[in-house]
Amino acid sequence: MRRILLVAAAILILTPAPARRKRPNPAPPVKVACVGNSITYGMKLENRERECYPAQLQEMLGPGYLVGNFGKSGATLLRQGHRPYLEQEEFRQAMDFAGDIVVIHLGVNDTDPRNWPHLGDRFAADYLALMDSLRCANPKARFILARMTPIGSNHSRFLSGTKDWHGKIQKEIELVAHATGARLIDFFEPLHAYPWLFPDEIHPDAEGSAVLARTVYRAITGDFGGLRMPALYSDNMVLPREKVFSIRGTADAGEAVSVTLDGCSYNALTGTDGRWSVEVGPFPAKESTELKVFSPRKTLFFRNVAFGDIWLCSGQSNMAFEVRQSSDAVPRSDMGLRLYDMKCRWRTDNVAWPAEALDSVAHLQYFKPASWSPATGASLERFSAVGYAFGAMLRDSLQVPVGLICNAVGGSTAESWIDREYLEMQYPAILRDWLRNDLIMEWARGRAEKNLSQRPEKAEGYAAVPTRHPYEPCYLFEAGIQPMDHFPITGVIWYQGESNAERMEVHERLFPLLLDCWRDYFRSPDLPFYYVQLSSLNRSCWPAFRDSQRRLMTSRKGLGMAVSSDVGDSLDVHPRRKRPVGERLALQALEKHYGRPLRADGPLVRKVCPEDGFLVLCFGQPLSSDGPLRGFEVLDGAAALYVPVPAAIEGCSVRLDVRALKEPLAVRYGWEPFTRANLTNLRGLPASTFKLTIASL
Repeated sequence: MRRILLVAAAILILTPAPARRKRPNPAPPVKVACVGNSITYGMKLENRERECYPAQLQEMLGPGYLVGNFGKSGATLLRQGHRPYLEQEEFRQAMDFAGDIVVIHLGVNDTDPRNWPHLGDRFAADYLALMDSLRCANPKARFILARMTPIGSNHSRFLSGTKDWHGKIQKEIELVAHATGARLIDFFEPLHAYPWLFPDEIHPDAEGSAVLARTVYRAITGDFGGLRMPALYSDNMVLPREKVFSIRGTADAGEAVSVTLDGCSYNALTGTDGRWSVEVGPFPAKESTELKVFSPRKTLFFRNVAFGDIWLCSGQSNMAFEVRQSSDAVPRSDMGLRLYDMKCRWRTDNVAWPAEALDSVAHLQYFKPASWSPATGASLERFSAVGYAFGAMLRDSLQVPVGLICNAVGGSTAESWIDREYLEMQYPAILRDWLRNDLIMEWARGRAEKNLSQRPEKAEGYAAVPTRHPYEPCYLFEAGIQPMDHFPITGVIWYQGESNAERMEVHERLFPLLLDCWRDYFRSPDLPFYYVQLSSLNRSCWPAFRDSQRRLMTSRKGLGMAVSSDVGDSLDVHPRRKRPVGERLALQALEKHYGRPLRADGPLVRKVCPEDGFLVLCFGQPLSSDGPLRGFEVLDGAAALYVPVPAAIEGCSVRLDVRALKEPLAVRYGWEPFTRANLTNLRGLPASTFKLTIASL
């Protein structure tokens, strides 16, 4: 036995040990060099080393990456600028780092008047020189060029040229990216709607820096959160009939996306920006079909989809006024009428909002999540009364599915519905210190101050205090229009003006901007836009505002106006009769968009002819009234007063007796805040308030 053990031990000793498998050396981390100015550096951040965007990017990317921060405060891209990046120690450090990926965010300091006006022509060449230098350190480096972060409209140099130079530099950066094949990312759009993240108008706070880090993270990894669709996509939705349109969404970069709609299939490849789209259609009107959108990892399925017409119902409280609140609604369930109702999380009543409201509003989370539903039950009762009357009349006339989207907000101002970039370039004065800006109606500013009164006091230093509110210029465009993601609507009905009536001249500038902005956003140059003229109410400025709205009808093509002065309430800004208003808007659409042989406009004066002590006003259509004509006044120059004059209908004209006046200079109609003027056409549509000098008629 002992011998056996000795032999076994000898065998074990003499047998060679198995070779150990070598572990592969871990791959070195991918080096990401963040080149930039004080925004990259993290200037004014309370905890710069953790909160600057390169540090937050490192946290997102994890240990497989090494992120270097080579930001230099005040640095210019221009080599002859006041602080050229190429001459800074941070540039030399970036060269030593030799990044595999180089992210460049420069140009903000080049908007300084010391730089761009004198050196702007050299910007692209200097950008290329910087890239060539960094490429010498690592010939295989991949470049990511960032469009610049926003500069706030309250910045001291914004109006003197910075806003214009900023836009020109963005174009130069885009040109360089195109010429070199570098990846272009956008630091502008993700932050432009969040001005409170830039307390000093230039430097983002920690939350803003996180947005920058996330933007770079997505560019490096292609991770955009997988397949997603805009909020307007749900069961029961309405898509356009009889035209080609886009279906669009987001997915991870490079991911294949397939769309199946009504038996037709389409394919798309997601771009490096995480977006994909397919052109579909045209499809005939249809009550129900299915939409399927799928990627290799996710499938989205939408049932009971219709092809029809989609109208946006927007404005302020008289558009938000619900069917159940109106006195003349005749609600009727209709599966072919589909509703998408964007209700507010927080009403703008005369109360102080709690902290959670301030936070959700600041982050543009003002509207509750919504989905499409047929016009039945509670969804119908709680929908816009004007919108429902409009949609019901279209359904009766067209016999096709109709979708209505309502995002009206009580008390909202016209300026709150306009894109920030539009106002920055065309009416920047209205953006400045908006809570104390006289261009904005005092009532709106006062109500906003009340809602925001519980916000914390601004701390010493850099702490941001959100002051966002639905009445703020741009806010509702950012919170209520941009989430629609260019949805292919058919047209707009609009009931707003009460919160701008005391600033008529301002509104005359804003209304065309609103129209141009929406037509641009929805990519429809001729987008139909039909609006309601303010009704009658005992507010002294309303007659002039109604007349201004009449004159705005000719400011752009594709406009129509529904007169509502005959259904007003002298004491209530919310008259309860909504059905005539919605139906008059529907008449505008049926005649002017759908080409029906109707007369949608009430009487509009065309010319005046003096005739031996009389003025004959020609309206171009047969006229009527419910009794003796009321509401006509003529200015007597000799007395410097408007005086009522006898008036009578003669076919398509009104004859005014001015024999008692020494010097008739002008005529006006319905010029009372609450008017009982009674001129109509044969359909019963009322004439608009108007004022005209006799010489101009």
